[in-house]
Amino acid sequence: MRSFPLPIALTARLSPVVVLAAAGWALSSGPLATPEASEDKPTGKTASQQSPTAPSETQAVKTYAASPEPCASLSAKTVKSLVPGAKTAGKEIPSTDSDLRRTCSWNALKGYDYRWLDVSFEVLASDEAAEKSYDGRLAEKSGGGAVPGLGDAAYSVVNLTTEDKQDTREGVVVARAANALVIVTYNGSDFESKKAPSSEEINKGAIKAAKEAVAALQKTQG
Repeated sequence: MRSFPLPIALTARLSPVVVLAAAGWALSSGPLATPEASEDKPTGKTASQQSPTAPSETQAVKTYAASPEPCASLSAKTVKSLVPGAKTAGKEIPSTDSDLRRTCSWNALKGYDYRWLDVSFEVLASDEAAEKSYDGRLAEKSGGGAVPGLGDAAYSVVNLTTEDKQDTREGVVVARAANALVIVTYNGSDFESKKAPSSEEINKGAIKAAKEAVAALQKTQG
C-alpha cells in the first residue's frame, strides 16, 4: 500500500484548538405589594400609606439548562457508518464553560478515505438569543437549504475546497431547538483519487448526525 502525505489543511485539522466562550444571564422578578383596603380607613391616602409596587418582570424560562454529553449524543452504529475506523467514544474538545457549550470530535483515516465529524451543543440564555445566533450563522453561509422537521429550525450547506490538488467536501448542519443550537460539521477526502465524497453522501451524513444530536438534546429537557 502506498503512503500519501496529508494535505497541509487536513494535517492541521487533526489537531484543532477550540476556544469557546459562553455568556448567560437571569432575570429576577419581585412580588407585587398590594395595599390593604378597609372601610374604617379614609379613602384618601397620605404618602406614608402608599405601598410601593415592584415592576412586573417575567422570569426568563430556559427549556435547556445545560448541554448534554456530546460524545454520547450519537450511537456507535452511526459513528461507525459516518467515520469508519474511528473510536466510537469520540474525543471531547475542552470548553471554557462545559455547561453551556460542548463539542465532540471523531476522525479516522481508513485506507485512503478520511472522515471528520464534529457535534457541538450551545445553550443560550433564551429562545430569542438562540434565534439571533441561528440567524447570524445562516447569514454567513451561502447556498444550502432548510432541513424540515429538525428542531424549531435547521439548515444544511455543503462546500467543496481544493488544496494541493486534493478535494475535500464539507457539510454543516445548524439546528435550533428552543434556547439551544446543535452544530454538526462533517467532511471527507479520498487521498488516492484526490477526489471528495459526493455532496449527497456528506449532506445525508451530516443531517443524520444532527437528528440524533437533537434527539439527545431533547432528552435533557426538564
